[in-house]
Amino acid sequence: MADATTGFFGSLLWWLFFLYILLWPQMQYKGLQAARARMLKKLSEKRGSTVITMIHRQESVGLFGIPFYKFISIEDSEEVLRAIRMAPKDKPIDLIIHTPGGLVLAATQIARALKDHPAETRVIVPHYAMSGGTLIALAADKIIMDPHAVLGPVDPQLGQYPAPSIVKAVEKKGADKVDDQTLILADVAEKAIVQVRDFVYDLLKDRYGDEKARELAQVLTEGRWTHDYPITYEHARELGLHVSTDVPEEVYALMEMYKQPMKQRGTVEFMPYTQRGESS
Repeated sequence: MADATTGFFGSLLWWLFFLYILLWPQMQYKGLQAARARMLKKLSEKRGSTVITMIHRQESVGLFGIPFYKFISIEDSEEVLRAIRMAPKDKPIDLIIHTPGGLVLAATQIARALKDHPAETRVIVPHYAMSGGTLIALAADKIIMDPHAVLGPVDPQLGQYPAPSIVKAVEKKGADKVDDQTLILADVAEKAIVQVRDFVYDLLKDRYGDEKARELAQVLTEGRWTHDYPITYEHARELGLHVSTDVPEEVYALMEMYKQPMKQRGTVEFMPYTQRGESS
């Protein structure tokens, strides 16, 4: 009888331990979700704005910690556009971005929606917003960067190659010395550069004026630097971008809540407002 009781409790303890291993990541995730929601509400009330986050970090998924990388996707653009649609038209938007970039299509959708918001828009960059993240930042009325945060060039990439480099390679070698596939790639690259350059100009012309907007659009898309070149706060000011460094302390606290080693999460969260304009 004693052996049976001991075996029963041994099995029960084993199952409890097994359930703990399975459920603990979920419990951690739910706790972080709740903590982020509280911080988003606090920041929203403090700044009188709709706060939206788009945070892409390398994360580990599952019990074995398999690395998982996130980038700006169509799913992100759907969620951010939904958040912007739900935001009161007379309230500012604070969009917190932490991203290496991603799909140009998704980034341009977000940028256009942000630019069209009637009230003031502010993009906050606590660490980095490269490529498509920079494209989104350019759409905002204000870019707020940590003093050591960086933006990046927005020259389009075709596969593993920068579009400007493809065009330059054909120009250097000569069109008669490259194959048809490379010529087609160069043609697509030229179109991509023009499209992104025109889009950047359209984002900037109302706030920077025609001449400055064209200059910035040229500099950021021509392939002057490598695609991962860090445009620091000081460099951004030298280029003539409207940037400041007054990142709210709550943003740093919020970023600490995105370190989740065991659970995949969504990349866009926001604090919606009720019809009366009160955060819910």
